[in-house]
Amino acid sequence: MSKKRVNFYPGLPPRLRPFTDLDIVCGVDEAGRGPLAGPVFAAAVILDPKRPIDGLRDSKKLTEARRDELAPQIREYALAWAIAEASCDEIDTLNILHATMLAMRRAVEALSMLPTIALIDGNRCPPMAIRAHAVIEGDDKCHAISAASILAKTARDAELVRLHAQYPEYCFDQHKGYSTALHLERLRLHGPSPVHRRSFAPVRNLLQVDLFAPPAAQGSLEGVAFA
Repeated sequence: MSKKRVNFYPGLPPRLRPFTDLDIVCGVDEAGRGPLAGPVFAAAVILDPKRPIDGLRDSKKLTEARRDELAPQIREYALAWAIAEASCDEIDTLNILHATMLAMRRAVEALSMLPTIALIDGNRCPPMAIRAHAVIEGDDKCHAISAASILAKTARDAELVRLHAQYPEYCFDQHKGYSTALHLERLRLHGPSPVHRRSFAPVRNLLQVDLFAPPAAQGSLEGVAFA
């Protein structure tokens, strides 16, 4: 009995696919554009048609437990995969869009197999040496992009858990750097850490307040004896 052929591109009809069966296709996605802290991550994945993975979809539509189940399968079954990042300093220097493009390009360039085309989740592509095609909502239209979405998300979450051990006062393990009420409360209480994105408004505004605040060391002269 022949094995059922898997459709790796459920949201891309054949007539809309910018590649042929001869192409080596990699999917690319990012995680962490919106948070106030931590790097932005990107992943690139070339899936093996002979080893399909059940349950691939947009990582945001999966539970954390399901992402953690799928990530090792992707690393084991894919023909090639790579994860890259752009640092907080690069985000503040380049802006988050260009830092995300940089992380995506790094992920593609780190692949052990050279693809002939990269399918990028979103509406724009980073400059790279191979062909690239943007796919809006691609993480639910292309399994390779779904796989990249899962790898990027799980890698970034793991990094924020690591940063929590370094800066426990911010509770990074709970909100993963996003601007939740808890994160904003801790940010106001402790001020920005070295891993906060200083170009993002909530962090930048706190830094400006600190800059113009009167020096705490001046205090009061009451009760001080003068010679």
